[in-house]
Amino acid sequence: MNPNVKIIEEKVLSDDWYILKKIIFEYRNKNGEWKIQSREAHDRGNGAVILLYNKTSQTVILTEQFRMPTYINGNATGMLIEACAGLLDRDNPEECIRRETEEETGYRIGEVKKIFEAYMSPASVTEVLNFFVAEYTKDMKINEGGGLEDEQENIEVLEIDFNKAIEMIKTGEIKDGKTIMLLQYAQINALL
Repeated sequence: MNPNVKIIEEKVLSDDWYILKKIIFEYRNKNGEWKIQSREAHDRGNGAVILLYNKTSQTVILTEQFRMPTYINGNATGMLIEACAGLLDRDNPEECIRRETEEETGYRIGEVKKIFEAYMSPASVTEVLNFFVAEYTKDMKINEGGGLEDEQENIEVLEIDFNKAIEMIKTGEIKDGKTIMLLQYAQINALL
C-alpha cells in the first residue's frame, strides 16, 4: 500500500444500487506535509466491455438503451448508443463478457481478445473496465438479445456500418467513452 496515505475513516453513505462511501484520509504531499482530505467513491464493482465487428460486412454491433444519469445531465431522450458491457459479478472478465454478449446482443461469440483495462472515472468511481474485441458472423446469432427482463434491461441491438459509427462519434450520436475507445482502437489497429 502507499505509505503516503493513511485512511482515518470509511463511512457507507448509500448501499442501494451501488455502494457510496465517504473516506477521510491523511495524504503526505510532495513537500512531506500530511493533509487531511475527504472524498466520496462509488463502488459498483469491475466490468467488461466488447466491440463485436464483422470484417466481411464492415459492421459493428452496438446497443442502445436508456441511461438515467445522461438524462438528468441534458441528454433529451436519455438514450445512449454503447458497446455491449456488464459488471463482472463473480465471473472473470472473459466469462462476463461472453455472458453479457449473449444476453444483450443475442450473439454467442467464439474467440475474444482482451486489449486493455482502464479506469473510466477514477476521481469518483472504483471500477476497472476490461476491454475486449471479437469478430462476429450472422450464424453466431442465437436469439434476439435485448437484455434480461429481471434486470429491467430494455436494450435495442444495432448493426452499424463501421465508417458510419466513426462518423457518429463526430456528430455526437455516440457519446459513450468506452464505445469511443473501442471504435478508435478498431480504427487505429485496422480491424475493419
